[in-house]
Amino acid sequence: MQINQKYYTAGEASTLLNISIDTIRRWDKSGLIKSFRNNRNARMFLLDEIKRIQNKSGSKTNKFKILKNKKRSQYTTIELFAGAGGTAIGMENAGVKHVLLNEYDKYACETLRINKPNWNLIEDDIRNLKFKEKQADIVQGGFPCQTFSYAGKKMGFEDIRGTLFFEFARCIKEVKPKIAIGENVKGLLTHDGGRTLKTMISVLEELGYRVKYKVLRSQYLDVSQKRERLIIIGVRNDLNIPISFPKEKDYIIPLREALYKCPKSEGQKYPEKKHKILELIPPGGYWRDLPEKLQKEYMGASFFMGGGKTGMARRLSWDEPSLTLTCSPAQKQTERCHPEETRPLTVREYARIQTFPDDWKFAGSISQQYKQIGNAVPVNLAYHIGDTIIKMLKREVKEENTNSIFSQQQLFSS
Repeated sequence: MQINQKYYTAGEASTLLNISIDTIRRWDKSGLIKSFRNNRNARMFLLDEIKRIQNKSGSKTNKFKILKNKKRSQYTTIELFAGAGGTAIGMENAGVKHVLLNEYDKYACETLRINKPNWNLIEDDIRNLKFKEKQADIVQGGFPCQTFSYAGKKMGFEDIRGTLFFEFARCIKEVKPKIAIGENVKGLLTHDGGRTLKTMISVLEELGYRVKYKVLRSQYLDVSQKRERLIIIGVRNDLNIPISFPKEKDYIIPLREALYKCPKSEGQKYPEKKHKILELIPPGGYWRDLPEKLQKEYMGASFFMGGGKTGMARRLSWDEPSLTLTCSPAQKQTERCHPEETRPLTVREYARIQTFPDDWKFAGSISQQYKQIGNAVPVNLAYHIGDTIIKMLKREVKEENTNSIFSQQQLFSS
């Protein structure tokens, strides 16, 4: 998306596309489309953003599927912080071969072993691993975001010791892959005033990589979920490899399609008091749809605080992608109530929304399974990243025209 495209007010877009202003504003509020406020404090929209939702709303084709390339590539990867395998499955589905996976959590490791006993999984603290004898075209890792200290420091490679990003960078330093991929939450853009990301970029550049980064929106990449992930791609300086990112599709996948014939499974249950509240919430609604007396009772002190708090007492809609899945579908701040039944989403519904295959089993208690799925990168999002990386290595794509989403991020608000 280029920021020099023309933007329109809700009224102008309504006239041009023959769609109601209320509908445009509802889609904006729910996160289906993005807007920004101009210098007159009016919300502005891109027509293409609205068009693809408008087109999908009238479509009867079910586009939900787990994406997979028929051909395998020659390229290899080391997968760090592998979790329950979301990125690893997607990369493999794109055609990349794993030479090593590392994960520390015992339940996630058990999940990986149950499903992929042939993967070379090392269950250990990454600090204990040595990579100097390893070879791979790609090093990929969804490292946890941690605060760095800057006082009296140069923000270089040696200054980030003690952080897990340092271990990711150390692997890159020792393996010297052609491409390095970092993945994190969108909040990393503004973490510590943007200094954390700046440090990470400077460290990768110090290691001999040119770097670009971008926020990818899962809802436009074959995932029925409004999940945004910051993807950082580094290419080794001595290689003429273009840096590119997956291109957004002109459609979305509503929850109705993602959960069609979803296998039955266990799931959490609401306490009686919460069940009574959520019974009153319509599809796509949240606590503001309650009578004011119940709003105050349910929200408590939060009722008088700022912010939309749109995740509270939230029932999902069949006609839109899900909100971002968290580690629990039943906590008060992040309810993910089924669109029709008054209950949290089940484990298998969670997995479907994250585009895990139906036969992918999760180890541990119900709570552990939710946690593994909620922390994962959606499989189809990882597929698109892997597919793009393969095309980069084959020189089949052009260099991304813009570096990062910072300029867009200043324009857009969720």
